[in-house]
Amino acid sequence: MCRCRSIRNVASIQRLTHQAEYSKKTFYYKTSHQEQNNTQFTEVMSEALKRDYCIGEEIGRGRFGVVFRCHSLRFGTPFAVKSIDKRSIAQDSVDYQCIHNEAKVMQALSPNMNILQVLDLYEDDDHLHIVTELCASADLFHRITLNRAFTEQEAVAVMVPLMKAIAHCHSLCVAHRDVKPDNVLFDERGCLKLADFGSAGWFREGEGMVGVVGTPYYVAPEVVAGREYGEKVDVWSAGVVLYVMLAGFPPFYGDTAAEVFEAVLRGNLRFPARVFGSVSSAAKDLMRRMVCKDVGRRFTAEQVLSK
Repeated sequence: MCRCRSIRNVASIQRLTHQAEYSKKTFYYKTSHQEQNNTQFTEVMSEALKRDYCIGEEIGRGRFGVVFRCHSLRFGTPFAVKSIDKRSIAQDSVDYQCIHNEAKVMQALSPNMNILQVLDLYEDDDHLHIVTELCASADLFHRITLNRAFTEQEAVAVMVPLMKAIAHCHSLCVAHRDVKPDNVLFDERGCLKLADFGSAGWFREGEGMVGVVGTPYYVAPEVVAGREYGEKVDVWSAGVVLYVMLAGFPPFYGDTAAEVFEAVLRGNLRFPARVFGSVSSAAKDLMRRMVCKDVGRRFTAEQVLSK
């Protein structure tokens, strides 16, 4: 099973529609990442960072950089550091804004036990290094890959802290805008941590946000349609995550990226009996109110938590 790629603007949707390699068997987009040399990244770590932390092995890799395990030289505590090469990103691009936005948003949301905490920031002309809590356990994407489908009880154990994290974001006028299994991490104690706030946006009560961001299977229809939208896009995405945990596949899919977007826009949520036969009516009703095309009827994060 392959990960889904995030989208951050209309042009990205168009490129994704033409370029995505789609697999019916796994229902996930296949993407490739340019290989980078581990030694090169460790050599460019800022001197200030290396004075404070001992940099260890690579534990993750994304579009913009590499994540390493590190240890505080002062306390001996293990952390993670995300190192981003700014030279590979155009300064006037949306992506450049996103990498700086991520750290600022995460700092504003601290402290919260279900949101990945930023400990330190180091930046020079060429690189940005973000030190965070260490989440070395398998993320939700990997857990779904291993389990295929969760029991209802297992899904609830994930959804409660996830919705608490989303509700906390919304209480501070932050919309995550890219809630998906890849961005749900777990620390060594099994505590859930919502991560990757590069697509996050600030909102004001009564004012809509704009910008096509998110990931195809999880993005809300109002985002795909290019309309203004509110923080409830996160509730839609979380509802899709719940569906994927219970079914092992997403509710909206197609043979091409364009067909996936069309399915999202239709918003016809189905519960095939062969898959959802043992799932309670209450769980299915909850998903109907989360993955609800009518934004007015769609639950808020707090309403989800109250169920």
